[in-house]
Amino acid sequence: MKDEKKIDNCRDCKNTSKCFHHLYPDELDFISSKKKQLTYEQGENLFKQGAFSPYIIYIVEGLVKMSLHTGNNKKVNIKIAKTGDFLAFSSVFGDSCYNYSTVALKTSTICMIDKRALNILMKKNAEFAIRIASRNCRDERRLIEIITDINYKHMRGKLASALLYLSSDEFEGCSVFQYLTRQDIADFATISTESAIKFLKEFEKEGILNVEGKCVSIVDNKRLTDIATKG
Repeated sequence: MKDEKKIDNCRDCKNTSKCFHHLYPDELDFISSKKKQLTYEQGENLFKQGAFSPYIIYIVEGLVKMSLHTGNNKKVNIKIAKTGDFLAFSSVFGDSCYNYSTVALKTSTICMIDKRALNILMKKNAEFAIRIASRNCRDERRLIEIITDINYKHMRGKLASALLYLSSDEFEGCSVFQYLTRQDIADFATISTESAIKFLKEFEKEGILNVEGKCVSIVDNKRLTDIATKG
């Protein structure tokens, strides 16, 4: 269930992106008038791949899983977006439909920003445009990593890469594994759930991981990195 919240001015938001710090007061007032703030409960879809995309999504607080459906009921988890991240940013540059699906991993508050309004600000404020564009360019590196894993790595290497991503400093303090099922982990590694469970047990037996319930912690980062690198 999603509930529309009272819309705060971006000037007063404690979790506003640093990109917005480069906007002038009148520009902040403008963007504040062009957004809706909603809260999604764990497991709710924010938007689905192929749906019309009138908004850019900014995560005020929460964790959101991004997935790509590739046909034949196959799904690849491509990223976990967190507080301060943008979703569907390519819509600013003309994409009329969402390129992937998203679901809240925990209760998440987001701002839906009219993409035309954001486009106006980017044209008007060059510093803001550079900051917000460069922030979202990092997604390209993540997508390249996924393509490399799919095409060149064996299953152990794929899982190792996924585990390194999910336990990276990017998610420090988030404990993302508590929100993920074994199927979620498998979809990040682009392998079957059965294979993910099998290799998790192998890694634990080899002293590379510690697995307690849903939580996974890396004990030997170097060995796991070697497996991911060698594929």
